[in-house]
Amino acid sequence: MSGLTEASVFGLPYWLIVLVGAVALFAAFQAYYWIGFKLGERLYESKIGRRLPRAQIARVEKVVEKWGALAVYGCFWVPVLRHTLPWVAGVLRINYAWYVVASALGCLTWVPVTSFALYGVIWGWLRLAASSPLGASAAAVALVALAVALIVRRRRRRADRALAA
Repeated sequence: MSGLTEASVFGLPYWLIVLVGAVALFAAFQAYYWIGFKLGERLYESKIGRRLPRAQIARVEKVVEKWGALAVYGCFWVPVLRHTLPWVAGVLRINYAWYVVASALGCLTWVPVTSFALYGVIWGWLRLAASSPLGASAAAVALVALAVALIVRRRRRRADRALAA
């Protein structure tokens, strides 16, 4: 069966793109771990480490120390953690065998869920645009307005916390 029932991007089956994405993310997580492992505490003084406040790194360290490999799996579902935890796990030298298992499970669950959700949202919006350009425009404006509202709310909360401290 072919045609509209097969999901593809650039002529490649979508499942293959998702699989390649999962493998690439897994490889990146392994590289981040080993970079953190080799650099150790020097990582925090590097260009990467200077981009993150030391307090944020300390919070990530506490999460890793408390939850270990479970934190590695959980970090896939938390945006800031997903980008910092692999480095910190290497610096803290958590058990690599458990790290591999947790990062593999994370890649095998997070990548398909987010990929197919994104695919569904994009194709759903395109279908809406094809049947009702005005409706698609309204949906896009509503989404942008929601994003702006969330950003403003987040900045106000940070400002309020800074004033309170």
